[in-house]
Amino acid sequence: MPLQVKIAQSLSAIPAQAWDACANPGPRGADDPYNPFLSHAFLSALEEAGCVGRSSGWAPAHILVEDETGRLLAAAPCYLKSHSQGEYVFDHAWADAYRRAGGRYYPKLQVSVPFTPVTGPRLLVAESAQAEAARAHLVAGLRALREQAGASSIHATFLTEPDARALADDRFLLRNDQQFHWFNDGYASFDAFLAALSARKRKTIKRERRDALADGIEIEWVTGRDLCEAHWDAFFTFYMDTGSRKWGRPYLNRRFFSLLGERMPERVLLVMARLGRRYIAGALNLIGDRRLYGRNWGCIESHPFLHFEICYYQAIDFAIARGLERVEAGAQGEHKLARGYRPVITTSAHDFADPALRRAIASYLEQERAYVAEVADELSAATPFKHVEED
Repeated sequence: MPLQVKIAQSLSAIPAQAWDACANPGPRGADDPYNPFLSHAFLSALEEAGCVGRSSGWAPAHILVEDETGRLLAAAPCYLKSHSQGEYVFDHAWADAYRRAGGRYYPKLQVSVPFTPVTGPRLLVAESAQAEAARAHLVAGLRALREQAGASSIHATFLTEPDARALADDRFLLRNDQQFHWFNDGYASFDAFLAALSARKRKTIKRERRDALADGIEIEWVTGRDLCEAHWDAFFTFYMDTGSRKWGRPYLNRRFFSLLGERMPERVLLVMARLGRRYIAGALNLIGDRRLYGRNWGCIESHPFLHFEICYYQAIDFAIARGLERVEAGAQGEHKLARGYRPVITTSAHDFADPALRRAIASYLEQERAYVAEVADELSAATPFKHVEED
């Protein structure tokens, strides 16, 4: 039966139920059966708030594969991009080198969740007898769109292992980087987690947690129906203050956070720090079926170790309380290692129209992968967990 490939310039053109059946089809080999960032609710909120589209440099061009009845079998969240901002897999040097060689790097196709360095499926395939054919049509559709748009390349970032294998088999070039995740080894409490660490690291974390709250700061977990606009007002102030200092122009606007709270409140966790009657800091997390995903943080007052408490230790507390398997604490940050987070390799895949550009980047990536693997091995040996002979 013939399959059709289409392009959707907005999630509003796609029924939420049909998209979600592709994005989160269940536990079928998934690391997390429900990845909130791939949901129709999350991605459409980005579009409706204007964080993507319009003049953002992220033009939605989602690839859809349908059967002859119009049933959606597969999809890929795809954006036609005029820059390389908000991706967390950095290719600015590639773009500059190609420009100096006389090429035009932009536009390019980005297969990802905008502004979100979280691993998840990118070739979204619903369960059906035509699943493998639908996946092949997605990749073919990406390459056809690249040619049609005059784009230089396709970049699929923060891939699951099955998607990385599928794209590598289709001649995409793989690139590795690393993040730091916390793994729940069946801990009954934070103290049980601490007991797995060396004595010195255990004492350090206890001191950091104590000092973070020494000024009378109280921590609140806000989720579900308890979320209200006052929480979002406070958090947005934190987000804008920190974002403006770190990268100049924060990617998310106030409207987005309201939509997030309206559409998926049970999947949102705000960790808020209160001093007296007012909030002074907070962190946004999204809740999967098996994982907690730390995303944005901000503050309007500086207090020692408060960032570690809100973003890392409170996330561990919540994951233990909910029985979640892992905390993903966002991009980069070797300082997470000393707080019980472990190095994890992340993978992206890249495909280039120009054979000369492909050859140059393939050579670079071979060396980079070896370097990333070496660093990950070194960091894994430096985790704070105690050895068998320790107390």
